[in-house]
Order: sequence, then structure tokens, then C-alpha cells
Amino acid sequence: MPLKDCQIIDLPKITDVRGNLTFVEGNNHVPFDIKRVYYLYDVPGGSDRGEHAHKELHQFVICMSGSFDLVLDDGFEAKRFHLNRSYYGVYVCPMMWRYLDNFSSGSVCMVMASDTYKESDYIRDRGEFLQAVGAA
Repeated sequence: MPLKDCQIIDLPKITDVRGNLTFVEGNNHVPFDIKRVYYLYDVPGGSDRGEHAHKELHQFVICMSGSFDLVLDDGFEAKRFHLNRSYYGVYVCPMMWRYLDNFSSGSVCMVMASDTYKESDYIRDRGEFLQAVGAA
């Protein structure tokens, strides 16, 4: 899938003086059924996360608190998304090299995934990824 398929998706935002509410529904707000949710937190300053691709997994990345950057690369071009609000996120399609960096203090990254954890779905070597997408 090309990089243009990975995009920011605005989520519903219900505003209330007592606090706002946002929700995500699989196959409605995101283009897949949500089977797993995980989150990253307490990431030390200057660290990055990710540096891999998934063969089949679809993901939706939201910044729940603070801010960070998500960099997506399809092997031919790359795009950086700065995430700092909990009412939008980035849809990440399969076969997209990704990493997260520029974490602010106290940031929390939540990821919704289309399947459970499967090590066999990961490509952790950049050269192998570039060969798989025909960019090497």
C-alpha cells in the first residue's frame, strides 16, 4: 500500500464543560476490526520506538498525552506526523516502515491493532523491508 493510504483520521469529539469525550469504533472510525490495544509511556527523552514494518497488520496511532512524531516510510518516500491531541490519530497500513521519536515528557502513545501479537508479522530489518517493497 502506498504512503498516501496512511492518513490522519479525525475522531468524534463530544465537548462538555465537565470534560470532553472521544471514542473509536472499529470498521467505522478506523478501517479495520480492533483486536488489540497497547500503549507506550515513560519513554526516555531522546529515545525512539518502532523501527519495523508489519506484513499484514493495520494500526491506528493516537497521542493520548503529550506529543511525539510518527514517521512512516513506504520505501520510496517518508512522511512525518506530529501527534499532540487525543481526538485524532494516524492510520498505518501494512508494509509501512515506522518509527516514533521526539517524545515529550509524560507522553502516552496508544496503538489499536487489527490482530493479536504475531512475531511472524514483523519485518525488523530495513534492508529486508526495502527488498519486500521493491525499493532495494
